[in-house]
Amino acid sequence: MSEQIERETMEFDVVIVGAGPAGLSAAIRLKQLDPDLSVVVLEKGSEVGAHILSGAVLDPVGLDALIPDWKERGAPVTVPVKEDRFYILGEAGQMRIPNWPMPPLMSNHGNYIVSMANVCRWLAEQAEGLGVEIFPGMSCNTLVWREDGSLHGVVAGEFGLEKDGTPGPNYEPGVNVVGKYVLLAEGARGNLTKQLISRFELDKDSDVPKFGLGMKEIWEVKPENHREGLVIHTMGWPLGRNAGGGGFIYHLDNNQVFVGFVVHLNYENPHLFPYMEFQRWKHHPLVAKMLEGGKRVAYGARALSEGGWQSIPKVVFPGGALVGCAAGLVNVPRIKGNHNAMLSGKMAAEAVVEAIRAGREGDELTAYETALRTGPVAKDLKPVRNVKPLWSRLGMWASLALGGLDMWVASLFGVNLFGTLRHGKTDAASTGKAADFPKIDYPKPDGTLSFDRLTNVAYSFTNHDESQPSHLRLKDPEVPIRVNLPLYDEPAQRYCPAGVYEVVEEGETPTFVINFQNCVHCKTCDIKDPSQNIVWTCPQGGDGPNYPNM
Repeated sequence: MSEQIERETMEFDVVIVGAGPAGLSAAIRLKQLDPDLSVVVLEKGSEVGAHILSGAVLDPVGLDALIPDWKERGAPVTVPVKEDRFYILGEAGQMRIPNWPMPPLMSNHGNYIVSMANVCRWLAEQAEGLGVEIFPGMSCNTLVWREDGSLHGVVAGEFGLEKDGTPGPNYEPGVNVVGKYVLLAEGARGNLTKQLISRFELDKDSDVPKFGLGMKEIWEVKPENHREGLVIHTMGWPLGRNAGGGGFIYHLDNNQVFVGFVVHLNYENPHLFPYMEFQRWKHHPLVAKMLEGGKRVAYGARALSEGGWQSIPKVVFPGGALVGCAAGLVNVPRIKGNHNAMLSGKMAAEAVVEAIRAGREGDELTAYETALRTGPVAKDLKPVRNVKPLWSRLGMWASLALGGLDMWVASLFGVNLFGTLRHGKTDAASTGKAADFPKIDYPKPDGTLSFDRLTNVAYSFTNHDESQPSHLRLKDPEVPIRVNLPLYDEPAQRYCPAGVYEVVEEGETPTFVINFQNCVHCKTCDIKDPSQNIVWTCPQGGDGPNYPNM
């Protein structure tokens, strides 16, 4: 249908999709280098920051490189890490891991506890002050191509489709937003990024991508339970041998605490319920004591890239580049990616300016690929590249010992003791058959420390226009009941942290129901579905969560 619709065209020098730390950093750097460039940032959220969810402990190296005087400019980066603790949990107790055996790269000294949503709002102000045009509420599902096959732009701002996908009475066809170069900064598992990786085979020389599901709540706690600047990470219970992952507790200012949990999506047992693992974790004495008497004020979830160095695809293609988590630049053991996102955006912008000054457009930005593979991002990701595959193969204890040794050797001598280990299967292919694994009995949420999914989704302030087509699309509508239910007990019922998917028993025929209105855009379904039958696309612009200060 899109080929038959006539659309207006808006031309810019550079088009950026995604107003996260990578996209905004690229926009800022472009205007710093050449104020005359026309730069536009398209953001699917209702405002900048509405779809930003991150831990987050920020390494300021990216900010330092981009805006050296960020403190004087009033960046919302004001809570330095004062204390760093690591615990391995058992069901009723915990063991603290001392900091001294850890490689220096694991230290949070000099880092800050931040709301990345608020940092991005501030970055947007800096970008607009330089003349960048930022259009929120603009989802992009369709790519625009030049005749030579290079990427020219995207279709932005299509509104008013009916449930069946046909134009409704208030239909707006959207605009072709085109540029000399297009930078994709969609975050992990972006729908446009997937299309480009497939079209240009950008991943043919890289390892499979790997992901985790991160869930987060913001709590206001009693003053006596609050320690501004305290950072806690936990491993072990309740996941045990069922899955990799762990929890985090970051004490911000104003008696607020970021409480979150990450589950690696390569778990085998399809009965695992990541959201309920998070809720159960909050009942551990270490966590429950901090939250006692407090109240949860926000909730959200999203996938995070965990493949690391070996899973980074080729990041350039004719007409543009992948930046930030679209390229998969998270440092897994450090649980940080925002600094690399900002650095990658800066490097991509520098390559774009160099190309445009040379009179080029629509080609590959090879200078960016080189900078990413040899510069500070490479120096951050290479030393830690084996921690994730070691954990996946050998479990938590072995990864602590062997991964720590590998990081120490890399830090001291510049080489990894184990070379570069492979990840093996995708997260979807890692899912085992339901008959081969025991079911897991989860305690019912108590409504004080733990909550059911639908109650928590209300605290993500998610909203979707119910008259539009579902943005969660099934390649084959019969697969959930015909294949996934008998083989895997349809794990979509459990891996979704927002209760989007249900199997409803109606007489003798079960039905697969998609409640897309609940979707918080985490994209776990696109990653973990064992049949790879679910495709996540962007809903109408402005829809989805409206995170206040995640």
